[in-house]
Amino acid sequence: MSEERLQKVLAAAGVASRRASEGLIAAGRVRVDGRRATIGQVVDPARAKIEVDGLPIGNASRTTYLLLHKPAGVTSTTQDRHADTTVLDLVPTALVPDHARLYPVGRLDQDSEGLLILTNDGGWSEKVLHPRFGVEREYALAVRAELSYDQVELLERGIELEEGIATLQHLRSMTAIEVDRLEELLYPPPAPGLVWYRATLRQGWKRQLRRVFGAIEAPIERLVRVRIGPVRIDGLKSGRVRPLKAPEVRGLGGGGGRSRGVDRAEAEAETEAQTPAVAAKPGDRRPAQRPARGAAPSDSPRPKGRRPKPAGPASEG
Repeated sequence: MSEERLQKVLAAAGVASRRASEGLIAAGRVRVDGRRATIGQVVDPARAKIEVDGLPIGNASRTTYLLLHKPAGVTSTTQDRHADTTVLDLVPTALVPDHARLYPVGRLDQDSEGLLILTNDGGWSEKVLHPRFGVEREYALAVRAELSYDQVELLERGIELEEGIATLQHLRSMTAIEVDRLEELLYPPPAPGLVWYRATLRQGWKRQLRRVFGAIEAPIERLVRVRIGPVRIDGLKSGRVRPLKAPEVRGLGGGGGRSRGVDRAEAEAETEAQTPAVAAKPGDRRPAQRPARGAAPSDSPRPKGRRPKPAGPASEG
């Protein structure tokens, strides 16, 4: 293998970005063949013994892609002296290559839960995160009461935040069967009586869903990320980890930002057969309609109102 600049080798191994790797080198935290490394140094990664904080990284260049169902209360950072548990504490040693340094692709707030990807492939994670690739994030969220017609209208027009107008790519009520399946995966179990919705984001602003629902006086009681691009939570219980499958890795790295086409086609076919969940109109005292228990889940029914404005590309919610 030809020689490369050390900071590029560190970035390829998933240690840090090139700029951050330069900082590690300047701080004296990197050694090559037992000697303190210097910025601009070139190495042969196949032959050189490279250590960061005393840990070798040679085997860490083997790429690893893991999917974690992060429980609430666990921090998404890899190191936090104030946190009781980080996401890395949940990963079985058998799933991590020797001396590999995994890091989360994006983040979930400590009080949020659901899908989080861990990897040591910096180039691949950039494709998942960068807004130009438009990788969707879908969330299941629970509120105390059904949204009113006016609240839905506000959400679909967009909520003004400091960063700009926050929009939802898609919003709908969850079916009873979807709620049942999700509750089987969550720990601790959700409180009874909550009303569940699905929301899809492409924007990536901090605590975006909690802020916009707070703005319409419908605070979120439980927030679960159930999909990242084509990868779904299907059967992955709270605290569990599994390797991503090769098609999932290719789909995410190839700009697979939207849900699978077959899922969309099935959802459209079911729209006519299902009763959509509709927010109550002003002056209508009847509760909002909900799908009958046992109805097949669908991605199409959504609260009544105008279609949301097309959201700009983004990554996180």
